[in-house]
Amino acid sequence: MPDDNLPVPAERSGWVPDIPAVLAELAELEKATGRERSYEWPLDPLPDWTPVPVDPAPAPRVDPAAALPVDVDRRPVIPPSLRPDRFRATVAHTGGRWVHASAYHAVRVPWYAVVIARAAVIGIGRLTVRFARWWTHAESAPVRQAAADGRDAATWLRLDREVRATRRGRSLLVGAAVVGALVALAVLTPAYGALSGPERVVLWLPLVAALAYAGRPAGRPLIAAAIVAPRFRKLNADIVLRAYYAAKLGADKDDQRITFGSTMARDGDGSRVTVDLPYGKGFTDAVKAHGAIASGLDVAVSQVFLTRDPTSHRRHTLWVADRDPLAIPAGRTPLLVGKPTDIWTPAPFGLDERARPVTLDLLWNSILVGAQPRQGKTFALRSLGLFAALDPYVRITVADGGGKPDWRKFEAIADRAVFGLAPTRDGDPVEILIDTLREIRADVQARYVALSDLPPDVVPEGKLTREIARNPKYGMPVRFLLLDEFQEWFATGNPTADSEIATLLVYLIRVAPAAGVIIGSATQRPSGIGSGDVAKKFTDYRDNHLVRFSLRTGSWQVSDLVLGAGAFSEGLDSSTLTAEHKGAGILRGASEATPTVRTFLADAEDAAHLLAIARTLRVHAGTLSGQAAGDIAHRESRDVLADALSVFADGAPGLHWAELAVRLATAYPEHYRDVTADAISAQLRALGVPSVAVRRDGQVQKGARVAAIRDAHQRRTGSGGA
Repeated sequence: MPDDNLPVPAERSGWVPDIPAVLAELAELEKATGRERSYEWPLDPLPDWTPVPVDPAPAPRVDPAAALPVDVDRRPVIPPSLRPDRFRATVAHTGGRWVHASAYHAVRVPWYAVVIARAAVIGIGRLTVRFARWWTHAESAPVRQAAADGRDAATWLRLDREVRATRRGRSLLVGAAVVGALVALAVLTPAYGALSGPERVVLWLPLVAALAYAGRPAGRPLIAAAIVAPRFRKLNADIVLRAYYAAKLGADKDDQRITFGSTMARDGDGSRVTVDLPYGKGFTDAVKAHGAIASGLDVAVSQVFLTRDPTSHRRHTLWVADRDPLAIPAGRTPLLVGKPTDIWTPAPFGLDERARPVTLDLLWNSILVGAQPRQGKTFALRSLGLFAALDPYVRITVADGGGKPDWRKFEAIADRAVFGLAPTRDGDPVEILIDTLREIRADVQARYVALSDLPPDVVPEGKLTREIARNPKYGMPVRFLLLDEFQEWFATGNPTADSEIATLLVYLIRVAPAAGVIIGSATQRPSGIGSGDVAKKFTDYRDNHLVRFSLRTGSWQVSDLVLGAGAFSEGLDSSTLTAEHKGAGILRGASEATPTVRTFLADAEDAAHLLAIARTLRVHAGTLSGQAAGDIAHRESRDVLADALSVFADGAPGLHWAELAVRLATAYPEHYRDVTADAISAQLRALGVPSVAVRRDGQVQKGARVAAIRDAHQRRTGSGGA
């Protein structure tokens, strides 16, 4: 329980202590106990949890002579929109609006002439009616009629005399105006006749504009705006409280009130405020009530963003956008300028919900992109691949399990490019991928040995540097492995290949990023493939990605698989994204913030253009390699039945599956290095070799008999197979 007798801190009570005296007394106490320590003010201050008004009041006057500093809200000298990092975007945005408005109205000038002429004619009619009513004193007719109906003769006579007098005065005024107009017309007619056509138009414009203004339609402008402003909802304390109370997150009672930890402030294209829930309520409750809060605020769910506050579970930041920020495209990728990039710098990725640029550090990272089909996951991963492609010193490998056209143009610059699962004239994609992954694994292992042997002045931190990566004598360029629809590589239909691919990918995702190998993976099925060892490795591979980007998913459970366990409890749920939010997703792990990002667009034509530039850059830098340089290595096709027969050289009638796997790995390490007993069993059983009990060295275990393997091999070769 708090002690009411404790002194009240100066920040809370207004009492100002004698700070030098307090510090001196503390120092004396420390010296008396045999310790030496100096103190500075303030002494470990605690955060002030006192609720503050959400609608800011006038700033109090600050006494410069006060002993303690006072926190004030200082407005920036240069507005954020005019700072160097945002100036070009601001100019482009403002200029774009002007250009659009000018073009919109320029096309409609002939129609505007008709609209204005019509309004001017209506204006003449309206002014004529008003003039006639004024001249005849029509506004007095109801009063006179009322006097007549009431048989009040005296009042009617008095009103009639006043009306007649007013009409005479107005008639004299109108007559004088007409005479003056005729005189002016006689004097100005020669001058008007000397004017040219355009000059006469300019002279008549003010009169026509005035008449058109008088004849404008009621309730709407004469000429529609070129840009329609979105529906805007200005927030205040009452609206926020109403929303939270309607969402059952509090009540208008002493112990259940919603309080505010900051003033309501504008933040980008929206409003931001820190909300303190009542004791007993937490951020998880606010996340569950996300839709109810949006309803209470009278906005769409996609306009409400809740951010956890690390200082308290019951405190969070509420940011409400003026309109749905995720439905506004981020625009074309800035890579279209065609300049070389540097993989050691962040890659432009998109704009967050507050229209701030979002970049992604690729080096030392692995990136997972997940989404439903046709939500933009391939475009998101490909944009990172295009950034790497424009750095001629990055060696890129592409493996698209879906075999879609989206990645085909990468053949122009890729060291290796593999598409789909069906064999082609270039070979079996599965075998090519296995060879490629083996080569990358061997490269990673060799890099660690080479980096360990280099002197400290070359590798100050013991890891790859930009100078080493770009120096061909070291042979350690940055590598980027891009795997789209990677779930297909875990279910190729060949158990041995599945197992080896899974083993290689798990090794690379754990070890390779630290050696300068970036891994980017995209999938529409993050829930797992198959069962057994391959399924476990699939989960291991998926969960070891450091950076995660989830576009629209079908449920919060799938969203959690992509974003990582616990994402939903933090308010991160990509299943709340709608079909209008194509290309938008939640980015987790790239920084302390977890923004919702609208990715930049690079369509197929843009990709082809950028990859043509990337190939030219590689040709000039002399870094074109592998398949792009015409060096295509075809893997030798293996017959597992023939290989299995060859390892029965000692005349054994049968072998246990584990022993058969060891013998194959020893005899043909290039092809069976990572094969397991389960994998070789599944592969041979699929070819008609039964799994039977085999006695070997006094033990009976499941295995294969040589006669069964020979029969399966003869059946296969007899049918024309190889």
